[in-house]
Amino acid sequence: MSNYTPLSELGEFGLIKRLNEKIELTQPSTIKGIGDDAAILEPGEKQIVVTSDMLLEGVHFDLTFCPLKHLGYKAVAVNVSDIAAMFAKPTQITVNIALGAKYTVEAVEELYEGMRLACENYNVDLVGGDTTSSRTGLVISITAIGEVAKGEAVLRNGAKENDLICVTGDLGAAYLGLQILEREKQAFMADPEMQPQLEEKQYIVGRQLRPEARMDVIHDMKERDIKPTSMIDVSDGLASELFHICAQSGVGATIYKDNLPVDEQTLEAAMEFKLDPITCILNGGEDYELLFTVPLSDYDKVKNHPDISIIGKITDKSEGINLANKHGQSFPLQAQGWQHF
Repeated sequence: MSNYTPLSELGEFGLIKRLNEKIELTQPSTIKGIGDDAAILEPGEKQIVVTSDMLLEGVHFDLTFCPLKHLGYKAVAVNVSDIAAMFAKPTQITVNIALGAKYTVEAVEELYEGMRLACENYNVDLVGGDTTSSRTGLVISITAIGEVAKGEAVLRNGAKENDLICVTGDLGAAYLGLQILEREKQAFMADPEMQPQLEEKQYIVGRQLRPEARMDVIHDMKERDIKPTSMIDVSDGLASELFHICAQSGVGATIYKDNLPVDEQTLEAAMEFKLDPITCILNGGEDYELLFTVPLSDYDKVKNHPDISIIGKITDKSEGINLANKHGQSFPLQAQGWQHF
């Protein structure tokens, strides 16, 4: 006998009731959560920021190697990352999921457990959403809501000439983590008895399966009185994101090859796959780090920050967007990150 419960046994309302039992509301601005026709939020005098993201099975994730709990966590984290990139505080999310017949109640609970852990970590309330059936695979769509004081939101269009270009954490890890997982999947399909070899690659595999939104750095910047002039999260790749900032700010940029932050595991994996690490760093994507600019006057505030690297400077638009090496040579940067279509 199977210990798993088919979704048909509970039905939509039974499933929502069961999932809702584990959801706690903690935000003062949440007046009414799941259970009515709409949620009620009352943020007071602040501005509201809203973002939405969709993840599709077979396009954005592969359940052969992506545990449902990690997937739930990641689905929330990637939305919180967009709120972070606005210099805002995330407060609520709504979750829409479309489920195929293969999913059991326990599988959906595992997915929601990952979401619940992320909500707890980022101090966000899950206040509603929609569940429906899918004839293809699993679809997850999350809308995140955040708040920011008037005039405090950071947009992509505020970068000025001579601003410093900074990035949090390290880059390229998520892309190489994906290469490792894809390789292990192929090996598993060829020989299902084989055990995956992931021990020495846990960091980069984790960066792919369960990324973190950098709210920690946002809180820290606010405490240190650092306000970026422009900001974006690194989802499609560093080069693509830099192009967005430069296009919207009407500026050029130079970034320095030797200043790009990279983890040792990322470098080792790039060598293993015979990939250029700089290409992985610039175009890999899915790192969910923050790329931002600050005025030159903030140099002392950011130079020794353990989670921030200064990777370049904003230039006049006429100079274009360039990658420079230690010999002073610079080359036009190409944006070859994730293409959605």
